[in-house]
Amino acid sequence: MVGRLPLPAELLAIRDPEQALQQFVNQSPWDELRVLYRFRAVMAPTFADPEGIFVIDDTGFPKQGEHSVGVRHQYCGQLGKQANCQVAVTLHYVGAEGHFPAALRLFLPKSWTSSPQRLDEAGVPEPYRAARTKGEIALDLIDQVRRQGLLPGRLVVTDCGYGASGPFREGLEQRGLSYIVGVSPETVGFTAEPVWESPGPPARPAGTGGPSRRRPRLAEGQPRPVSVKSLAKSLPREEVTWREGTKGKLSAKFAWVRVWPGRGWAEGACAGAKAIWLLIEEPSDGQIQYALSNLPPGTTRSEAARLWKSRWPVEQGYQQMKGELGLNHFEGRSWRGFHHHACLVMLAYGFLTLEKHRERKEAPASPGSKRGTAPRITLPAIRRALQRLLRPPARPDCAYCNPLAQVSHEVQHHLTE
Repeated sequence: MVGRLPLPAELLAIRDPEQALQQFVNQSPWDELRVLYRFRAVMAPTFADPEGIFVIDDTGFPKQGEHSVGVRHQYCGQLGKQANCQVAVTLHYVGAEGHFPAALRLFLPKSWTSSPQRLDEAGVPEPYRAARTKGEIALDLIDQVRRQGLLPGRLVVTDCGYGASGPFREGLEQRGLSYIVGVSPETVGFTAEPVWESPGPPARPAGTGGPSRRRPRLAEGQPRPVSVKSLAKSLPREEVTWREGTKGKLSAKFAWVRVWPGRGWAEGACAGAKAIWLLIEEPSDGQIQYALSNLPPGTTRSEAARLWKSRWPVEQGYQQMKGELGLNHFEGRSWRGFHHHACLVMLAYGFLTLEKHRERKEAPASPGSKRGTAPRITLPAIRRALQRLLRPPARPDCAYCNPLAQVSHEVQHHLTE
């Protein structure tokens, strides 16, 4: 950027523009949260959707060494295994007109939150120093985006990394949100509504025969809950197509049944829980996935499959932000620098997404295509166009940039004629 773009008048006195740009990313005190607040305000008029979906996920950044803020040996989605990396929790917004990343925050492992010295060296602000699970960070991001009031939506979709957490699902329900969240194969549930025995009277004083039961327990003769993996073996599945892909229809086999939560059943923790949905997906590769949902009882299997697959744009977004916009190229160590860099990448992604949307709306239909459709415009194509646009003009006196520089005006006129 420094090599291609001319400096504005107020910065012409800077001796080292490259160092100034690095300082802008790493040390400058601008507030990325305020910038992202404005960013969402710019994106909302185009992408806000009454049926918008909040997609929670995280992404890893492989690192060498141990000084980059939040780095630790942990699961890295980019590598598909445990590795030395940073992990950021993200919230993407998906609507009928498109999708974009709306919020992001770095996850700090216990090895960081328990070390004030490391937090000081990385410049972690006081509000973010307490130990927080990824699910708690995700709920914070949802609150942050919804509080702004510009991106409507009532559904949260996420994978097993978040959905397996009971407190996370409870947090979504407390916010009045519907969800479809991945769970592990070991998750248990009841196939029929269980009957519970009420707890006994208050505990007796010490020495009078021991404490009485304080929690409900499963009634005698009631079947125990089963794992969703075991349940899947007996459930018929039907093929559902959720959208048309570039290589044809995208489909898989799904089961969609009502179950009753079984987490903590031995202690009566799930007594009185309402029925929820269990979604079982069997793709062509046979890698079965499981999800729980509190969508209304009348929700159909095809509707559930379509909503569950709304996670796909997030994976595409990660690839584009990393492959095209350098999301994983940050080499600093500080909290501020990491979040500044991520914020700038999100702005770039938003700009390209808006341009892609504008071109799609303005371009005339190609011959032979359906009315109102336009040629497919990809982010790589937009990037190449921007590179051509930002390329410095050739110096008129440079023989390398301008092959006619050393040719007489008469010859130039002849060649151009």
